[in-house]
This record gives sequence, C-alpha cells and structure tokens, in this order.
Amino acid sequence: MRLKPEFFLGSLANEQNLSFLFVDDGSTDDTLNIINGVIALYPTQCEVLSLEDNLGKAEAVRRGIMASLAGSFDNIGYWDADLATPLDAIRDFCRILDSTDLEMVIGARVRLLGRVIERRALRHYLGRVFATCVSVLILRISIYDSQCGAKIFKNSNMLKNVFGKPFLVKWVFDVEMFARFLLFSGSSPVQISTRWIEYPLVEWSDVKGSKLKGKKFIWAAFEVFVLIFYLCTPARRGYKKYLLG
Repeated sequence: MRLKPEFFLGSLANEQNLSFLFVDDGSTDDTLNIINGVIALYPTQCEVLSLEDNLGKAEAVRRGIMASLAGSFDNIGYWDADLATPLDAIRDFCRILDSTDLEMVIGARVRLLGRVIERRALRHYLGRVFATCVSVLILRISIYDSQCGAKIFKNSNMLKNVFGKPFLVKWVFDVEMFARFLLFSGSSPVQISTRWIEYPLVEWSDVKGSKLKGKKFIWAAFEVFVLIFYLCTPARRGYKKYLLG
C-alpha cells in the first residue's frame, strides 16, 4: 500500500480546477477503499477506473488517459501514485502548458543546487545509460529522463491516437509513447523536440517498496531491443498499420 490519501486531499482542497482519475489496476489490498474515501469527499473532482485484472502500468496508464479524454480538460497527464514526484509540481507543469505553445511537459530528475532529488546511485547510473541508449538508438531526441513518472500533455486529438492502441512493451512504454508522437505528427525529431520540454523537478525521492528492481533493468533492455525492431527496421511498416488499424 503506497497510496497517500492525505496528499491528494490537500491538493484537491487547494486546486479547484484539479481533477484526479485513479486507476486501480486489479489491487487486492485496501487501495480501492482508500480511493473511494477520497472520492466521497471530492466527488466532482475525482473518479476511479477499476480494472478487474492486473494489467500492468503501461495498460493502466493508457486506459486512464483514454478515459480522461472523454472529459473537457485542457491538460491531461499521468503521475505515479506513490508521489515520488510531489503533486505540487502539477501546478508548475500546467502553468508552462497554459502560457506557451508547448505540447508536453516531462519531469526530469536532475540533481541541481536548491533541488532535492533522492535517488539510489545504482538506479541513477543505470538510468543514465538507459536514457542515452534510448535517445541515440530509437528516438534521436536528447531526452534526459524518459522514464520519470510525471508527464502532462495538452489535450489534443494526437493523444487519442498515441494512446489508442495497447503498447507493445510493459516497462519502457514511455519510450514507445514518444515514438508514437513522432509517427503520428510526421515531424522530424528536431521539429517535435521544440514542442516538448523537460522540467527539472524541485523534489523527487525513491519510495520504499518500489517495484523497480535491478533485474527489471535487464527486462527493460530487452524491451529496448523490441522497440528497435519495430521502430528502426522494416517492421516499422507493420507497426504503423497496427496503430492505424
């Protein structure tokens, strides 16, 4: 149980334009009861999408985005429920989107003076190797932190296309998501990167009990090769048909 209802309640009390769609990915503990307790206090700002089976983060995020697109929100995004990234950052992300022509704000866990980024050394260095490989081999966009679980987008028809079909990979679906934006936009990596921005988070911390262990990086590496096959070889044609079909 990593859900912290008091933080969600505090944000809802301070931000009347903020809404949460909780995706319960087939939980077997008390998570759904806690979510319903939050919804009972803020029924106009909260909903829950309860999945009967555990489908994994990629599919839970995808279904949450698709459900949110049915509403009339200016900005839509996803956030790790363990709040490794504090909810206060949502305000900063939306302020950027609302005041510019940018289409996406991506959280970046960068250790800078005046910012509190608490990340285990091994996870940090493996993450740097992973991000470099992804940037060079797949996206050809210099993304510092593709895997940060805090991302917000301007509501657009593009989102429906990007999230319309299940992702092929489970752990590195963020990379596949970025690649889908490239495919659907028809833009070059240089062109589309001018419409995205990485925001150095003020605070981020590894949450005790995180499911991402060292062995998962091995599986993530395998998924990178899967994406290279479908995005950087002739198989790309079949992948595009899958997305458009």
